[in-house]
Amino acid sequence: MSGAERIRRARWAVAAVFCVHGAVAGSFATRVPWIQDHTSASAAQLGLALAFPALGASVAMPMAGRVSHRFGSRTALRLLLSLWTLALVLPSLAPDLVLLCLALAVYGATSGMADVVMNALGVETENRLGRSIMSSLHGWWSAGALIGSAAGTLAAHLGSDARLHHLLAALTLTALGLTVCGGVLDVRAEEDESPPPRFALPPAAALLIGAVGFCAVFAEGASLDWSAVYLREQLGSSAGVAAASTTGFALTMALARFAGDRVVDRLGPVRTVRGGGVLATAGGLLVVLAGHPAVAMGGFALMGLGIAVVVPLAFAAAGRSGPNPSQAIAGVATVTYTSGLIAPSVIGGLADLTSLVTSFALVSALAFGLVLCAGALRGGPARIGADRGGAKASPAPERRT
Repeated sequence: MSGAERIRRARWAVAAVFCVHGAVAGSFATRVPWIQDHTSASAAQLGLALAFPALGASVAMPMAGRVSHRFGSRTALRLLLSLWTLALVLPSLAPDLVLLCLALAVYGATSGMADVVMNALGVETENRLGRSIMSSLHGWWSAGALIGSAAGTLAAHLGSDARLHHLLAALTLTALGLTVCGGVLDVRAEEDESPPPRFALPPAAALLIGAVGFCAVFAEGASLDWSAVYLREQLGSSAGVAAASTTGFALTMALARFAGDRVVDRLGPVRTVRGGGVLATAGGLLVVLAGHPAVAMGGFALMGLGIAVVVPLAFAAAGRSGPNPSQAIAGVATVTYTSGLIAPSVIGGLADLTSLVTSFALVSALAFGLVLCAGALRGGPARIGADRGGAKASPAPERRT
């Protein structure tokens, strides 16, 4: 197999990994009501438990680089992705709130570590191809989440026990994950390369890039969790129309991610994020000023379009920001996970003090932060696309594989 064919094979293998990872998340999300009933958790208790995946991920992600350094990227991904797919069974087995919180912490930790390694491999594959693929990789994650949620919706409709559903899903996805991992790049550390620390604070460059991701993920979390409530409470729409707004937002993001690579190759990451920030800000203002559900739905869709490629580009920029891609990606992922953790509660708390309109004015302001902070994504010798003029940079030299 020629080098070019091997890279193309690796590109589709890592896309399949993203799809498997997303399918686990979609499978879990659809059975949360069953898990709530099984543990007899109140709404407040469930909200507390659902914070533990992000907490577990934030603690574990900085250790992913050391695992990859020791075993090589392919073996590390096989191990961590398998732990993540198998961890799907844990929440449905928990009989009470305490064990549910522990199960969700493990679930989040394995998710976050696999996330770091697969994004680092995505960046390495992108560098060797010499063109942007990170946006579409995250599009495949969204597609996997939709597949997993569709299967979960069917299982819930049939009244199946979530323990059985998640066991079958975990075994299937583990087998798929082990299979597709065989095609990814096997990046190994040089013999004289020092291992990364077991735990380290993110580098300063990663924190700046993470701020860009923070703005996007805050807007995403707020829109996914509160768009239906906004249409119902502020604009008096029906439950069906309100739910359609959330679905439309998610689909807009997924489709934009699949199309985003061409835009990035043409405009470069900085101009793409700035343009997306303008669209997201305009969408947020439409939501705030909307007097009719259709206008608000258009605003949420526009917001999804604007923020869709930001997180993939933030991971790509982190992976090219220093000598240790996994550590930088872990830093950016920690910041973005934190944003996703706090966004729903901040929106809800501000709405209680003022109104949902004020809450989404804050979302609009953070979306405008993308316009101001997009320059943090500039730089790195292997940058894909160009910040001016659209000319592509040369791919980075290959590391030992």
